[in-house]
Amino acid sequence: MKKREKILAAIVGGFIGIFILGFALRSFFMKPLQKIDKETVVLREKLGKIAQERREYFEAEDTLKKVTQRTFAADINQASARSGEMITRELAAAGLNDGDFTRLPVGPRKLKGASEIGWSIQGKGDLNRIVNVLYLLQTSPHLHRIEGVTLSASEKPGEVKARFLYLTLVMEPAPEFEPIEIKRKLTLESPERFAYNTIIDRDILRPYTKAPRLKSADPGDLANPPGPESLRVVSLSEWNGQPEVHIRDTANKKTLRFAPGEKVSDLGEIVAVDYRRLPSPRNPLLNSDSRIILKIGDEFWAVERGQTLAEKRKLESSVWPVR
Repeated sequence: MKKREKILAAIVGGFIGIFILGFALRSFFMKPLQKIDKETVVLREKLGKIAQERREYFEAEDTLKKVTQRTFAADINQASARSGEMITRELAAAGLNDGDFTRLPVGPRKLKGASEIGWSIQGKGDLNRIVNVLYLLQTSPHLHRIEGVTLSASEKPGEVKARFLYLTLVMEPAPEFEPIEIKRKLTLESPERFAYNTIIDRDILRPYTKAPRLKSADPGDLANPPGPESLRVVSLSEWNGQPEVHIRDTANKKTLRFAPGEKVSDLGEIVAVDYRRLPSPRNPLLNSDSRIILKIGDEFWAVERGQTLAEKRKLESSVWPVR
């Protein structure tokens, strides 16, 4: 081999050696760095999970505080006394005699993070007033639930016996929270209460005796003739296969019952109850399941369940056949 070739071979060999040495050094230094990178990724994931758990903890704590704000008290004895006082007020508001009812304390029953307490309530009264007190207790803004409702006929005509449980919770331990004034949003005059009138109108405890038809539909028979804005369609049900229309007269605080073919005073004739599922006139994205069809002169008008007669809308012949 010539001298020049030896020099070139030595140079090439040197470069190869340097490359191998550099690769070895790179692997030597990079391997710990790669390990550190992997550990960093794992630590970031753990920190992310911890942060998520922290957020969920505070969200759960806020929810628990809001729930606790709706309880009667943080002490079992105070909660029992205050819930009993509330039940007495609601019995009076419903028009019932507190002396006709017995209340026995229930619990405490130990649960995870709380104790369940309540009252076993039993008594008798007019069906309308029994429905009133059940509605008032059910819509109470306090944390509660009602279960075991039982209604049966009483010995006295026009009365029913009622039995049910009113239950609430006491948080243990209770978180620190800012007390708030709990105000009732729904009352006996709220439209939601009218939905329960079918129970009363149908006299559910006497299925073989149909409740008498109310004859107060003519404003001339009323002390305060109602306007269409005071007449709200609250129920479109059936009795013995025949449709019935229940209209709440909010001005005179009574419910009127009609059948197709009857007139609502001078406000129009009810020609049919339409049970077709159609887009709601208030929100086309929602469906309305029922409505009454009024005939006023030669025109047909629709009033959806829950609307007043003042909210009627005119129907075109394509929607309702003119006859």
